[in-house]
Amino acid sequence: MVGSAEILAAFRELANSKQMDRTELHELLKDGIHAALAKKHGANVQAEIEIDEDKGAIRIVLLKTVVEEVTDASHEVLLEEARFEDPDFQLGDVMEIPVEFAEFGRSAVQAAKQRILQRVREGERTRIKDEFSERVGQLLSGDVQQIERGKLVVILNKFREAEAIIPYREQNHREHYHQGETIRAVLKRVEDTPKGPRLILSRSDAMFVTALFKLEVPEIQQGIVEIRAAAREVGSRTKIAVMSRDAAVDPVGACVGLKGARVQAVVNELGGERIDIVPWSEEPERFAKLALAPARVARVFSDPLTRTIQAVVDEDQLSLAIGRSGQNVRLASELTGWKIDLYSSREWLEKGGDMPLFAPLPEETEDEDVPLGQLAGLPPATVAVLEEAGYRTLNDILDLEKEDFLRLPGIAAAEADRIMAMLEELTTEDESDDAGRSGKAG
Repeated sequence: MVGSAEILAAFRELANSKQMDRTELHELLKDGIHAALAKKHGANVQAEIEIDEDKGAIRIVLLKTVVEEVTDASHEVLLEEARFEDPDFQLGDVMEIPVEFAEFGRSAVQAAKQRILQRVREGERTRIKDEFSERVGQLLSGDVQQIERGKLVVILNKFREAEAIIPYREQNHREHYHQGETIRAVLKRVEDTPKGPRLILSRSDAMFVTALFKLEVPEIQQGIVEIRAAAREVGSRTKIAVMSRDAAVDPVGACVGLKGARVQAVVNELGGERIDIVPWSEEPERFAKLALAPARVARVFSDPLTRTIQAVVDEDQLSLAIGRSGQNVRLASELTGWKIDLYSSREWLEKGGDMPLFAPLPEETEDEDVPLGQLAGLPPATVAVLEEAGYRTLNDILDLEKEDFLRLPGIAAAEADRIMAMLEELTTEDESDDAGRSGKAG
């Protein structure tokens, strides 16, 4: 029979492998011994159990109350039996009965082992839940352990005990993985199951794209730039809307990176998926205009009651605004959270000229400050040069001439021509709108 010293040594090794402290080990071992005593002597057994690791000894003493008539032998003893051991026993005294560990060592060890393993499992479940409940939306990496019924079972690099899967619906079906391959995905949610917490990962959710940009863009990590909205059709196209908390930082330029390096890193991880990055705006009409990029939108009207946007585009912009199979307008609608109805200029005229189908919100006036970073026609590099020279809004540059732009370092003749063309288009559009309204009213 294995002695108590050997048992203690074995349990110390088990506790160390499971990262348990000695106090917890002793409590679990006592629980196991008590369970073995209960199995042999009865459910209400009472005992004192002392563990001396220095001596490698386990002392066990049954405690039985001296009674005149026994109703529960697990913790009671007859007065006559007690006095057989010691004549001085009285009713109500507690009789101590030493028990050799070797008498039931195997069952005690099994019971203690089961409790240790159960406690370890419970501890791991708690640790997994505590660790990952606050990490939803973060990137995780690991290796594909197996592929079963379409789902990928992943062993995480830094938390191998956690059960993590990528369900079929959360995969990019243009990608194909094999057992043993390394994979990255975003943590979408933590599910409770009878076996413990399960981590649901995704490579198809828009959160995955957002997490990749956070990895690539330091300004997002620092909280200067924020991705306010994202919409995705996996494997094809994603739109994200970004804003900056620092007027000196262009959010779109930060996400694009020098020579497009940052956005290209994300595109490569997504297998070539197209990404549109647009400035976010709290004004629904302006946001809808920006979200429909790369199409240029002529007029926008909104109905807050139905959260509907009516967008009017020129004939040559209609197919671009709609996108292949309606993808562009569909993603723009999802990005803004508003239903977007598109009309060509001709359709709009047929429905009543330049009069909206419902009352528009006030149009932007010349007094409104429109930051240069929100003008679709200006590249981030050009915006940076203009802001460095003190020009920060559309009003600041409306009255400038080509020569004024050429004086700025970094503005070449071609870029100056492009800025002038954009300004001419904006002012011409405003004048034609005013003329159309006047003509209609007359």
